[in-house]
Amino acid sequence: MKLKRRNKANPEFSLAAMVDVILLLLIFFMVTSAAANQSAIDVKLPKVEIENPNIPSQVTVTIKADGSYFVDDVLVKKETLESVIVTKLQNSKTPSFTIRADENSYHKDVVFAMEIAEKHQFNIAIATTKVD
Repeated sequence: MKLKRRNKANPEFSLAAMVDVILLLLIFFMVTSAAANQSAIDVKLPKVEIENPNIPSQVTVTIKADGSYFVDDVLVKKETLESVIVTKLQNSKTPSFTIRADENSYHKDVVFAMEIAEKHQFNIAIATTKVD
């Protein structure tokens, strides 16, 4: 007498669950990579009515309220700021940099960075946040 087994193991493997997990991971990494482009230096940018996010920049100069300068999130002394910016932009077709100055930083510190742009004919953009 031959007995039949009721619970046979199904040897097929379904990829539907695996595809769902991969798509969720892809979405997660796309969202987090967009947030990773933000600078790690904490400054309070001045607020404006109009925001223009379409300004291309290759280098970011951050100026904190205490007068310290950062080029692409690396602390730079005031005396070497010009040489660091010029070195980073020397092979660029349209050299430009963005100034991210704290709203409580001194005007003289921002003007110092702007003078570097004027001296070397660099385009500059000043980062701001939009008023809510």
